Amino acid sequence: MKTYIFHVNGMHCNSCVVLTETELMEVPEIKSVKSSLGNHSVEIMGNFGDKSRELIAQDMSVILKPHGYTLSLEKEVHHAVWSDFKIALPVALVFVGVFILLQKLGLVNLITSGNVGYDTAFVVGLVASVSTCMAVVGGLVLSMSANFAKEGDKVRPQVLFHVGRLASFFILGGVIGLLGSTFQLGITGTFVLGLIVAVILLILGINLLDIFPWMKKLQPTLPSFIGRRVHGFKNINHTLTPLLVGIVTFFLPCGFTQSMQIYALTTGNFWTGAMMMFVFALGTLPILALLSFSSLGIHKKAQSGVFFKTAGLVVIFFGIFNLINALVAYGLIPPIFSF
Repeated sequence: MKTYIFHVNGMHCNSCVVLTETELMEVPEIKSVKSSLGNHSVEIMGNFGDKSRELIAQDMSVILKPHGYTLSLEKEVHHAVWSDFKIALPVALVFVGVFILLQKLGLVNLITSGNVGYDTAFVVGLVASVSTCMAVVGGLVLSMSANFAKEGDKVRPQVLFHVGRLASFFILGGVIGLLGSTFQLGITGTFVLGLIVAVILLILGINLLDIFPWMKKLQPTLPSFIGRRVHGFKNINHTLTPLLVGIVTFFLPCGFTQSMQIYALTTGNFWTGAMMMFVFALGTLPILALLSFSSLGIHKKAQSGVFFKTAGLVVIFFGIFNLINALVAYGLIPPIFSF
């Protein structure tokens, strides 16, 4: 057994740590894998015979490339693609303009009294479903689909997965909301959690812009071992496995999901928390459904610099509005907007 350290190109959050580790651990020659988000590296222990480090990196890159990662011997120098903003900024501004117009007309109830509306939850779900932070769930769906497709069962597992996911987000979201009521957060507690949600959204949005690599270290996530345990379920070929996998995705290390979970906690109400998480899950459904019912690799086509920068600007927009609303609701600043 020998230990090899490679640089991982394409890592950006703990979801990447989970995915690289679980995918590489399925290689027969590998005994252990440990990925590092801070160093953008992976430490592999295994028996590769007389293969050179260059050839090992190439072989492992073939496995990881479908998920957006490659291995190299030298650290990749990050270059911000500022030209993407020529398209991303106008598109994001149009989105913001449409949102403000709809808000003025009273057609949406996105921001009222410092609260996050169901519209916000749905849009954040859409962004999360096509961001690389959903790589774990996307990879999980594709891997599970492949396992069941081998036995000719293509539709039922997908339906069970999505039903389980929607049901768990509704029920567990309600539990979180109910749990929040026992704390009696009050104005100060709600204000603090509101700030946390705003900060998380700002960090997520800035990371989607892909211009400040060091910001990725600040992105909060659940411990990666939870994601590894969840990802392992995909290899258990049991009738109810898809349903179970869909349920446990609620606990996967995704910053977008956690920001909504924190807000659900502030509601202090079972039904509000349940509906908030359910609508968020509905936002993720279209892309995940395309992933699970097709082999076209929608997630890879969506991963373009322009798209992510546009999504990042939109998420930053939500973060700023949540921050302002939290400050207004607490009485620290006067209302800035009339909607």
